[in-house]
Order: sequence, then C-alpha cells, then structure tokens
Amino acid sequence: MTEPSTEWREVVQPDEQERHEQQAAAFVEMQQRKSAKYGTGRALHRKQVAALRATLDVPADLPEYARQGIFKIPNRYDAWIRLSNGGFNRAADHVPDIRGFSIKVLGVSGPAALGGEAVSQDFAMINRSTFSSATSEDFAKLVTTGGSTPGGLLLRLLKNPRMIPQLKAVSTAFKRPFSGFATHDFFSAAPIAFGPYAVRVRLAAASDQVNPSASEDWAADVFDRLIDNSLGYDLQVQFFIDEASTPIEDATVEWAAAPFVTVGRLTIPRQKPDEELTRQVEAARFDPWNALTDHRPLGEVMRARKVAYYASQQARSAE
Repeated sequence: MTEPSTEWREVVQPDEQERHEQQAAAFVEMQQRKSAKYGTGRALHRKQVAALRATLDVPADLPEYARQGIFKIPNRYDAWIRLSNGGFNRAADHVPDIRGFSIKVLGVSGPAALGGEAVSQDFAMINRSTFSSATSEDFAKLVTTGGSTPGGLLLRLLKNPRMIPQLKAVSTAFKRPFSGFATHDFFSAAPIAFGPYAVRVRLAAASDQVNPSASEDWAADVFDRLIDNSLGYDLQVQFFIDEASTPIEDATVEWAAAPFVTVGRLTIPRQKPDEELTRQVEAARFDPWNALTDHRPLGEVMRARKVAYYASQQARSAE
C-alpha cells in the first residue's frame, strides 16, 4: 500500500456548539427518565454485558506511517474492556440492539485531546461499520424520540416521515444478525486522528466458531470461551485516502476503498467474572475523547459526542 494522505480536514459549522449543547440536554433528560426506571447508568449502552482485563500488544514491524501515538514503538499495554448492549434500557440479551465493545488502554502518556496529560486511550466501538445518521442532529432525534424497545422506536418514527431514511437504516441494523462478542467485528464507525493521518478503527473477530445459543447470555458465551483459551483480536485501521471515498464529516459512508492495516493485537486472557472489576468498569468513563491528541476524534458526530458524553458523565456523577 502507498503511504496514505494527510490532506484531510474537518468542517466545523458556526452553530455546532449550540446544537450540540441542546442535543446533550435532551440526552441527559432521557438518561434521568431511564434512571428512574432502570437505576443509575449511562444514557446509551446502559446494560453492561461483561467487564474484562486485556492486553494490547503493538508489534515492531509496522510501516513508518502507522507508527503514531500509542503505536509509535513496540509495547504491551494493560487494558479494560466493557461489553454492552447499546440501548438506554436493560433489555434481555436476545432483544435486537446495537452492541458495544469499548477498550480503555491504560498506562499511556502524552498530551490529551481534552487538554492536560492523557491517562488512557479509549476506543468506543460498535458492531456496525457506519452510523445510521450522517449528522448528530438526526442521530439525536432518532434516539431521544424512541421508546424503550426497538419496536417502540420504529413505531414512533413512522409518525415522522422526514426520519424515514434513518428508520430504514435503524431497521436494517436491528435485523442484522449478531453472533456474539467473540465472533463479530467491531468498528469506530467514525474517524479519529492517527498522528498527521486520519483513520477508522476495526477490531477483527477473535473466532469464527459461532455458538448458536450465545444470544441467551452474551457474557456466558464469552466467559465459557475463556475457560480453556484466551481470545485474540486484531486491532486494525483504515487510512484516509480522499474526501470522496473516505469522508471525514459523513459517518454513514463506508470507507470501502481503504484497506485495513493491523496495528495491534488485543488479547483477553483466561479469566472468570470478577465482581470488583465489574464495579470498576461500570463506574469508569469510556469516552472516545479520553484520548491522546494524536488519536483525537474527528468529524461532526465525534464533536457532538464530546459534549454529550461530558453531560451524561456529569449527570451520572450527580445521581
């Protein structure tokens, strides 16, 4: 592969901050309503499926352009993993949903995206390679007007014809089979910086051995696999090529033209459920803006997440 382009750029609209603050307020209001029913928790990805310890290994043979941020030198980092169901309720595992795989890489150092010194590098990924909405405004309306189940969400969206394109995308996402956290790929779905470059991130599945009963209990499927063997995932990135094929500001577009480059190996060693770790991970803040400047989030959806995540975290602290 030829060296990727550094000619990417973000386009910030003058009214973004105001819109993002309004969206964040709507998320917090929803979060508080759901907390009254389901207990203290996040606005989205409320149900934690499992908390795990892991390591991230950075190899020595990366191409020069891929040696950026935490991938600059060969190293092994400890990490926490939070697996989650994406809804704002606590539905049973078999209910269709978006699934989340968040990684908190520990022991990093360097300037942080939010200022000061970074204490972790977080990767927040879902089992979809793109977002269903091109802008945070459409995504916020999609989520905050929905009911407590996918069926309720779809029913209420039908009353708003302007949201039909998003309705179709959400319907497709919910219908797409999910085989489990060990056997499915996960994606950042929106770009982050990679030193002077821009990338999207993929975590390639650890196994192709699907458990047909996994949806009865996602955590049991993971921990059953960890009785005898570790789980190993390739952490991969796609580099920005040009605005037409790898847009920064539209998170609905696949970066199909960009090949995947493996930059790390995530290993979840053999382990059993750990109550203390479960509490620590549930209380922790997994946020793509918990990042080195070299890996800061990019694009309008990511800029909106900065405001929304902060507001949600403050609301959790106040509960």
